[in-house]
Amino acid sequence: MRLQVETVVNQAIQIDEFGGPEQLKWREVPVPEASAGEVLVRHTAIGLNFIDTYHRSGLYPLELPAGLGTEAAGVVEAVGAGVDTLQPGDRVTWVGLPPGAYAQQRVYAAERLVRLPATVTDETAAAAMLKGLTAWYLLHRSYPVSAGDCVLVYAAAGGVGQILSQWGTSKDVRVIGVTGSPEKAAIAREQGCTDVVPADAPDFVGRVRELSGGGVAAVYDSVGRDTFMQSLDCLRPHGTMVSYGNATGPVDPFSPMELAKRGSLFLTRPTLFDFIRTRADLEHATGALFDALESGAVTINVNQTYALEDAAQAHRDLEARRTTGSTILIP
Repeated sequence: MRLQVETVVNQAIQIDEFGGPEQLKWREVPVPEASAGEVLVRHTAIGLNFIDTYHRSGLYPLELPAGLGTEAAGVVEAVGAGVDTLQPGDRVTWVGLPPGAYAQQRVYAAERLVRLPATVTDETAAAAMLKGLTAWYLLHRSYPVSAGDCVLVYAAAGGVGQILSQWGTSKDVRVIGVTGSPEKAAIAREQGCTDVVPADAPDFVGRVRELSGGGVAAVYDSVGRDTFMQSLDCLRPHGTMVSYGNATGPVDPFSPMELAKRGSLFLTRPTLFDFIRTRADLEHATGALFDALESGAVTINVNQTYALEDAAQAHRDLEARRTTGSTILIP
């Protein structure tokens, strides 16, 4: 009598060429094995982020074929040789490169996995790691805010924008939000924005300067090309321009004299992974994020949930600005 052996299936989203959401392919892939220093994680929730669309389109090129996704939460299934910090059954989360979160299972370096506190759900972790840690470095590293500061936050009703607004407000920072519709403006106010300026306001710069009393201390701009120069115009002398996204494309080349003639401005183009390079940096950042979640200073609003196999539709909705807050994919 022949024994039947149960086959473990691992499904994933991959791309074979760069392009639009139609390039996302739902396919069966081999179940990875954990090598020395690695852990096999069964994903329970996966975060959706704008960087995923940059990888898909080729703005941030990958070696093809490639997986997508830079954050997820799940359960440890197996550990490789030399791993003594985690064991099967542990709840963990991760954020990082190379992409590959859009899968039911993947292996990841044990030193880059973070054990989840009991108070943080898998869904919250999957929605919070990249966006929450981005908000952390923006507020604590790129321009460290102080009580009484006034800052401008683009896409204030989006995932990072909501966290920035909540966290900034908890530090007695006045947040002026930018949104694209009255409905999103209402959401931004609920998340802590003192004032909201429509993205298409006729005198956008004048309105921001009026509300801030002469210019904001920092601009957190995730839009990129279309808003860069107007963001510079919104800053007070010695203000800080933080350009951290490319929703409308990368910023065009410009002369550094543009910074000088606006009051000796500071400019930074940061990326999260430079702030969590070491294990100590990662633990410090996630510790701050989990503390903010547990204290109630930050609440992660997961407003959209899709099946992993429907990732293409999730990308369409994200790029069409039909989402608010955070979005997760469920394997």
